[in-house]
Amino acid sequence: MLIIVGSSASGKTDIARILVNDYGFSRVVTSTTRAKRPQEVDGVDYHFLTFEQFQEKLNNNEFIEYTQYNNNYYGTLISDVKDDSILVLNPEGANAIYRKYKDIAKIFYLETSKEIRTKRMISRGDSPTEIKNRIESDDLIFAKEKLTGIDYVIDTSVKTSITLAKEINKIYQEKIKTIIE
Repeated sequence: MLIIVGSSASGKTDIARILVNDYGFSRVVTSTTRAKRPQEVDGVDYHFLTFEQFQEKLNNNEFIEYTQYNNNYYGTLISDVKDDSILVLNPEGANAIYRKYKDIAKIFYLETSKEIRTKRMISRGDSPTEIKNRIESDDLIFAKEKLTGIDYVIDTSVKTSITLAKEINKIYQEKIKTIIE
């Protein structure tokens, strides 16, 4: 199980999409109560749930992990996790998975400069207020020290998502998958 952790606009969604499309990984679609962005598709980018739907699943113990971030809930449904899965999580979610599955869960932490993250958020149409708030909150929420275990640190500031996905797949195939099998 490959866990990708990175702050807003670190490239985690693009890298995960390439790993799924080009390298045969199974991306775990997490659930959220966040509003859907125009380019996002329900069931592909997230399972978009109401607060009531999320709470019902929580009450039924259907989540392997969940967290609250920017006044919205995010969680991973137990039923969505498979072999060679990719999970895109925040540190709290990654730690919850790591505690339960540390023998098969490997964490890739994506580092990206604030300048690059800001440029990426501008290009995807985020508002200046949202950008400022995310940069400030992500510095605290996504600090490396928040993670129980980091297996690999990947700098996403310079290389393309395609190159980074290729590198992550190579690491997974050479160093991780052989341990699991």
